[in-house]
Amino acid sequence: MAARTQSMTEGKPLKLILAFSLPLMLGNVFQQLYTVVDTMVVGQALGVGALAALGAADWLNWMVLSTIQGFTQGFSIKMSQEFGAGAYEKLRKTVANSILLAVLSSAALLLISQAAARPVLALLQTPEAIIGDSLTYLRIMFAGIPVVMAYNILAAILRSMGDGKTPLYAMVMAALINVALDLIFVLVFHWGIAGAAGATVIAQVCSGIFCLTAILKLPVLDFSKEDFRMEGRLCLHLMGLGLPMAFQNAIISVGGMIVQFVVNGFGVLFIAGFTATNKLYGILEVAATSYGYAMVTYVGQNLGAGKIGRISKGMHAAIAVAVATSAVIAAAMLLFGKIILGWFISGNPEDVAATLDIAYHYLAVMSIFLPVLYILHVTRSSLQGMGNTLLPMLSGIAEFIMRTGTAMLLPLAVGAEGIFYAEILAWLGADVILITSYVVKMRKLKRPQQAG
Repeated sequence: MAARTQSMTEGKPLKLILAFSLPLMLGNVFQQLYTVVDTMVVGQALGVGALAALGAADWLNWMVLSTIQGFTQGFSIKMSQEFGAGAYEKLRKTVANSILLAVLSSAALLLISQAAARPVLALLQTPEAIIGDSLTYLRIMFAGIPVVMAYNILAAILRSMGDGKTPLYAMVMAALINVALDLIFVLVFHWGIAGAAGATVIAQVCSGIFCLTAILKLPVLDFSKEDFRMEGRLCLHLMGLGLPMAFQNAIISVGGMIVQFVVNGFGVLFIAGFTATNKLYGILEVAATSYGYAMVTYVGQNLGAGKIGRISKGMHAAIAVAVATSAVIAAAMLLFGKIILGWFISGNPEDVAATLDIAYHYLAVMSIFLPVLYILHVTRSSLQGMGNTLLPMLSGIAEFIMRTGTAMLLPLAVGAEGIFYAEILAWLGADVILITSYVVKMRKLKRPQQAG
């Protein structure tokens, strides 16, 4: 399947954003199948204890994944701007240097994550009954870091040039492979939690190969050996974009691990219920991340083309469609969430009922406030598309402060359910910084045009 480039500097913003977002949305849905199928197979086949083990590993695993995504999204900002400006020679050099930086970054993350896995699980006071399974899962997932980096940098390259469909096809294929291997490894071979992790890594290998094949067919990326010569100034600029985004995601993840530390103190059933809902978190925000990717590309290309007015129009359209989408998803979760959560949980009736009550309560709280999360993704991504990754990083620090502060203090006042509001207050704290920053940034961008 050959990749297709798409300029977002001409045409109706809403139509362009939706056309770019929908394939990403479908791709993200299939990507979430990795997590959801792992959880369903593990929860049903291996029980509440194994489900809790996945939950204990969640935030540390997500920290590594989101750090990788931060780097690759940061690199793609410059790619989008150069594609929008039609500077294809610079684009090839940027893509080549981004690939080299991705290779170096993945090697460092691989070493650090493997060394830190056990100490971090112990620091989080992971219950002795589940720490062994949690560590097994993380060891295998972290061994696949180079594969995850490869897929993310290749998908970022494609998206920066307006191609959201090739990453979709890659995810569909990988998700189907993952589902099949999950069932074989866990239910047939009885490899347990290690089988679920292995299935995910193998599926990610397939998605990376698919994207690489598409990129090699792009005429605009007809590389020469000279393109892959590392340029110090360019690499510093790319790291200046990628590092703040990676740090932003990492600090959010650290906040999540602190929340997990608090959750671990409420026992295995609470951990299992909390985990079941967290596995649906990806489904809740699947459209939000897709709109975010679309806005990074849309804003980056239009900024590169000098079309500042189109950025405002696109932002208004994206906010409207994002809020409407979040309302639909929230209503679906409130109506059918308990049924869906039941697919993840097995065991004796008393444990299942208690776990399900915890999970649905948490899901209901997040669903009601979902529009706040969608505004966060659109606004943060728009700022990143402008090449500003420092202000979004500050919003990540605000999330960290609000999330950890709420998790540590609110349960003391209202009990365990207080921890359900840590995410909500984190979203609100980030929104205050992001919306203010966007308004100020747009005024600065418009001044030269208004003066002219």
